Amino acid sequence: MAHLRSRRLRALALPAGLALTASLGILPGASASAAPQVSAAPQVATDGPNLAYVVNTSADHRTIASVKREISRAGGTVVIAYEKIGVIVVHSANPEFGKQIRAVRGVQSAGATRTTPLNAAATTDEGSPEYISAARAAATTSTASGVEPLEANQWDLRAIGADKAAKINPGSSKVTVGVIDTGVDDTHPDLAANFSASQSANCVGGVADTTPGAWRPYNPAEDYHGTHVAGEIAAARNGIGVAGVAPGVKVAAIKVSDPVNGLFYPENVVCAFVFAADKGIEVTNNSYYVDPWLYNCLSDPDQKAIYDALNRASLYAQSKGTLNVASAGNSNDDLDSNALTDASSPDDSTAVTRTVDPHKCFDVPTQLPGVVTVAAVGVQNVKSYYSSYGKGVIDVAAPGGDKFQIPDTPDKNGRILATLPGNTYGYLQGTSMASPHVAGVAALLKSAHPWAGPLALQALLKAEADNPGCPDKVYDSTGQLIDATTCKGGQRVNGYNGFGIVDALDAVKK
Repeated sequence: MAHLRSRRLRALALPAGLALTASLGILPGASASAAPQVSAAPQVATDGPNLAYVVNTSADHRTIASVKREISRAGGTVVIAYEKIGVIVVHSANPEFGKQIRAVRGVQSAGATRTTPLNAAATTDEGSPEYISAARAAATTSTASGVEPLEANQWDLRAIGADKAAKINPGSSKVTVGVIDTGVDDTHPDLAANFSASQSANCVGGVADTTPGAWRPYNPAEDYHGTHVAGEIAAARNGIGVAGVAPGVKVAAIKVSDPVNGLFYPENVVCAFVFAADKGIEVTNNSYYVDPWLYNCLSDPDQKAIYDALNRASLYAQSKGTLNVASAGNSNDDLDSNALTDASSPDDSTAVTRTVDPHKCFDVPTQLPGVVTVAAVGVQNVKSYYSSYGKGVIDVAAPGGDKFQIPDTPDKNGRILATLPGNTYGYLQGTSMASPHVAGVAALLKSAHPWAGPLALQALLKAEADNPGCPDKVYDSTGQLIDATTCKGGQRVNGYNGFGIVDALDAVKK
């Protein structure tokens, strides 16, 4: 992937009947009153770029039917309506469509999900993969019974006790982690046994396609990210290659990356959250941020509509029993600061440098309510040099790799080793790699406590985490050790680790 991205936040899961109300209630400036009805057919221009939009309404059939009629009158075409959450995905070439549809009675927010025409999402890994060939993996043998051939290089499993946890409870096959990502190569021998095809789909365009294989990467050489994430979570203990954090659970693939530019557009992710919820997926992993805006500012009508649509979808998933886990991002940003510089948005056209307040401009899905926000550490249990942070924002931390923190392993590689498409393996680093460790531990917790819903699972994740506190020194992007003056908080909760580094062994023992 050519693009490098960022993520963050947390909140409370709500009962199904309250989810939509809460999603609207948290939006600053949201109005409870209806806009005036458009009384005359608007002048519809059709010579603009064909863009995608999300139109958010109250979740009742009559309002949605009325808004659909106005969408057509304004020159829009409905792609799909998620009536349960009041989100309608629309395509329109009318350059005034957003303005016109926001004036329609029943429309609570509406905006474009991209800044360039259709057919003209990105991930949080940092750097390119370093491959280990299938031949090398096959030739590698372990010296201990029950240890996978390449496991000696998986320092991350030992760091959170996942190797020991697997001997007690490797996770239940009744628990599924949905990998919302670039697709998963389910033919990989380390993933095939644990893959759930019945819970997998391609959500590109906003509509779920469950055709067999539709969830696989478009271009395996570039779309390796989802396969790596899936292996970190649930690579089987089968005597082949590597092991996952929860090698007994299922993984499903929900592909959301655009085949043209690799971006993760909002309508794709809305589809993924709703699909995961309706398919009974217990945990989703989200190692990306939703394009085209790194931060969605509620003062902008387009960005507010994106936030609203994704918030509705995420809260719907939580109300159905799904815990959403997301990476905090690789910008080394303080997500609790008063101002950040965003020089990458919009990333589907010409980026413009802007200053944003992360308390008012949100990176989604990681800053959505109820989402577990994950920071990255290296083998020394110290914040990875690239990882974003923030007191009160980061929930937990996990191994994401750090090329400057070198483990005592055969490869001496500080990044994370996992599966890649085409029966291969390789190293990656990023908060993209930290998030699936947390998703895997959450799956172990769900296996040990089947009664636990999203709110309980999040509390258990925090309770079982081990917090080393703020370090004295951290690495900067050049590999130099510097004072860790940006870490705020203490031993119990701080901006680098949140409530601590997750502990797989405690997850299955306590």
